[in-house]
Amino acid sequence: MRIHILGICGTFMAGLAVLAKQLGHEVSGSDQNVYPPMSDQLREQGITLKEGYCAENLSDKPDLVIIGNALSRGNAEVEAVLNQNLRYISGAQWLAENVLQDKWVLAVAGTHGKTTTSSMLAWILESNGYNPSFLIGGIPLNFGVSARLTDSNFFVIEADEYDAAFFDKRSKFVHYRPRTAILNNLEYDHADIFPDLAAIQKQFHHFVRTVPSEGLLIAPENDLAIEETLALGCWTPVSYTSIQGEGTWNADLLTSDGSHFIVYFGVHNQGEVHWNLTGEHNVRNALAAMAAAHHVGVLPHDSIRALSNFQNVKRRMEVIASKNGVTIYDDFAHHPTAIATTLDGLRQRVGGEKIIAIVEPRSNTMRLGVHQHTLAASLRAADLAIIYQPESQSALTLASNTVVYQTLDEIVARFQNEIHSGCHVVVMSNGSFGGLHSRLVNEQG
Repeated sequence: MRIHILGICGTFMAGLAVLAKQLGHEVSGSDQNVYPPMSDQLREQGITLKEGYCAENLSDKPDLVIIGNALSRGNAEVEAVLNQNLRYISGAQWLAENVLQDKWVLAVAGTHGKTTTSSMLAWILESNGYNPSFLIGGIPLNFGVSARLTDSNFFVIEADEYDAAFFDKRSKFVHYRPRTAILNNLEYDHADIFPDLAAIQKQFHHFVRTVPSEGLLIAPENDLAIEETLALGCWTPVSYTSIQGEGTWNADLLTSDGSHFIVYFGVHNQGEVHWNLTGEHNVRNALAAMAAAHHVGVLPHDSIRALSNFQNVKRRMEVIASKNGVTIYDDFAHHPTAIATTLDGLRQRVGGEKIIAIVEPRSNTMRLGVHQHTLAASLRAADLAIIYQPESQSALTLASNTVVYQTLDEIVARFQNEIHSGCHVVVMSNGSFGGLHSRLVNEQG
């Protein structure tokens, strides 16, 4: 079958393209935002990529068009699909019908940590011989690809609450029907489609409804928004995680930066994790991944062994340059809570060394100004926070360590003046940031 994918460079859709190709389909796609790492992955997989949307991209009349949720009515290629009466479907529905049917689906949902936790879970299963299929919204460095299809019964998926398509406004994860489901955390996000937290909780409730009574839900202890969601109805056992708390899966931190911790299952010490990741948020991610892996039969000490070799995800505090005592990191930040936990983890690791955070508020939620009063506070662990904000965006509440620039040239100039040996520069964006990463690396000398 010839499949054409609209919005193919999105993290979800790029993985979908890889799976379709592995199923033997002829796959092409189009997108107007073409940048690594997903564009590189698609080309490496031999998938035809067309830049820009137009009716001519459909001139060969594909058998099926998969439409991403970033596209809406008025898009030239969407209009051509409808006018030519081509078969079309959302990515989530195609995945459910063609890949997930009859699989033991392990789904990772939540506002933060989905990509990292999914990657941890896939790596734990891989390290213990389960050979899982997966679709993850990033590229786990242990695998080098965001998606793969195997003959395993187990499928790990990052379960996003964003809507499925312009013609299907249900959250994508409602299609997945997991047997094992992680609810990492729950905060207000996606302000372009959800009016408030209650609307997101309703979608998570629909997700919970799809998990069988013989399945398992995994959630953090004392997360009020999740507890309120489960109170709407829950028919599945829940396993709780905690840090120095009372969860079924509990961690005791041995270092403040989260790089060394003890894992308890019940009251029993299962061993210690030593790894390169930082932050309590990643400890919580690890506990959730271990709990999910345990549900399919992986013993805790085997999960611990796997996590000690976990390499994280591309663009999650990825070191892209280290020279003359200056380290530059690339981080896929999208929400103040994620920004705060990431920087706090780095601060715990580097102590009093200088941290510069350079942030592009690019997500729809931040562009709409929902976090204009909380973004600066999330950057408190940085010595200097530089926010890129073109004139068209909303005004921000600033802190004493925060400056705003309207051009990338201004940011590069400030970078040149500020860096010195022992400096850590974290570039935080869920997009290409106009090529700023490479400019900073080049300026480093």
